[in-house]
Amino acid sequence: MKSFISLPVGSKILVTVFFLSGIGHLANPAAFLNLIPPFLPSPYFWIYASGVVEIICAIGLLMRLTWAPITTAALLLIVWVGNWWFAIDLNSQGFSTALVAAWARVPLQIPLIWWAYKSPVKQ
Repeated sequence: MKSFISLPVGSKILVTVFFLSGIGHLANPAAFLNLIPPFLPSPYFWIYASGVVEIICAIGLLMRLTWAPITTAALLLIVWVGNWWFAIDLNSQGFSTALVAAWARVPLQIPLIWWAYKSPVKQ
């Protein structure tokens, strides 16, 4: 617990979001189906894999492992592609709260990527 408390705010947010999101990917994968671009085969594979990687990244950030910041930032960049695809795809369906939320997620990735990259590691 001390390790979590001493993390910067951005890292705390990432650890929390990645743990919760990773669990969500594993517990309710169907909720993430619309985020997988149709050109990727086996969407459930990508959903489960990204959930596992999110949990691993959260643990790595929490433990301040040297690979965790760059791996987390890379995962966020990959997820960003899905967020862009989803937001663009929703445009064709007209205005909705889902569309607003989808577009709000796109710029949100920028501080998340920065916080991941700047997360502290053990010296």
